[in-house]
Amino acid sequence: MDYAIRAEGLTKRFGATIALSGVDLAVRPGSVLGLLGAGGAGKTTAVRILATLLRPDAGHAVIGGYDLLRQPDRVRALIGLAGWEAAVDGESTGFGHLLAIGRRLELSPGQAHRRAEELLDQFELGAAGGRPIRMYSSGQRRRLELAASLVGRPAVLLLDEPTAGLDARSRAEVWRMVRGLVADGITVLLTTQDLAEADELATEIAVIDRGLLVASGTPARLRATVGGQTLDVRPADPADLPAVRAVASRVTGAVPQPTADPNLVSVPAADPGALSEVMSWLQEAAIPVAEIRLRLASLADVFLALTGRRVGEPDPVAA
Repeated sequence: MDYAIRAEGLTKRFGATIALSGVDLAVRPGSVLGLLGAGGAGKTTAVRILATLLRPDAGHAVIGGYDLLRQPDRVRALIGLAGWEAAVDGESTGFGHLLAIGRRLELSPGQAHRRAEELLDQFELGAAGGRPIRMYSSGQRRRLELAASLVGRPAVLLLDEPTAGLDARSRAEVWRMVRGLVADGITVLLTTQDLAEADELATEIAVIDRGLLVASGTPARLRATVGGQTLDVRPADPADLPAVRAVASRVTGAVPQPTADPNLVSVPAADPGALSEVMSWLQEAAIPVAEIRLRLASLADVFLALTGRRVGEPDPVAA
């Protein structure tokens, strides 16, 4: 199979810190790979290597058929990069910013002008194009960053935390824009700590933890690694939590997982009959419940099972 991005054994150290340790990635053309991990997991390092901004200490990659190390100029011509810390001159207008990028990419004045207008319209920034960027909302700035990454008509787009810090409405706008780009045939590698974002956009997901690739596959396949579905039980009286944990564990044969809610027992359940069986045991023990449900495993469950902590939790090893 031909891949838009194929990386093998990417390794990068910064002094004594191992940012990446032999990471393999494969992204099919016209798809979205969600690179999922907590802060400091190595996601941005991987993107900077693929964008030719960092040289790996070991490993290699091919993007669009071109070798990352031997043909970096060819790779740069194929990719666009949008990061949440992108530097933008706040006094420039949106139109002026895109026009300047077009000229840096050696488009003619007419071509750069037309491309800037096209992108402002595509990203619904036409009315804001003549205003200084400092007057843009956070959602408008993020859409402008996406537009800027597309001036050169890249085949592959690298998005590093594209919605970090955005409110729900602005985040949804960016998601819609990304879906449109993929529908147009652009291949996207997306780094995120946002589990909902990965679930919403990614065709496949790769989970990185402490510089290691710990799992990859479709969202459905990764959910299946933690049993596919989860049984949640909330006893009416928190004092019954130990008894509920024991019953849930005995019925499912699995260990209850830590949750953000201390009064909720959550355990992987491969058998759909687990719900009725647990309910029967609890009724026999006269333990009332406020809530009991069987749900599909979430990406949060997957991440917890793979790394032992939730996205956003500090890494006890690094602390």
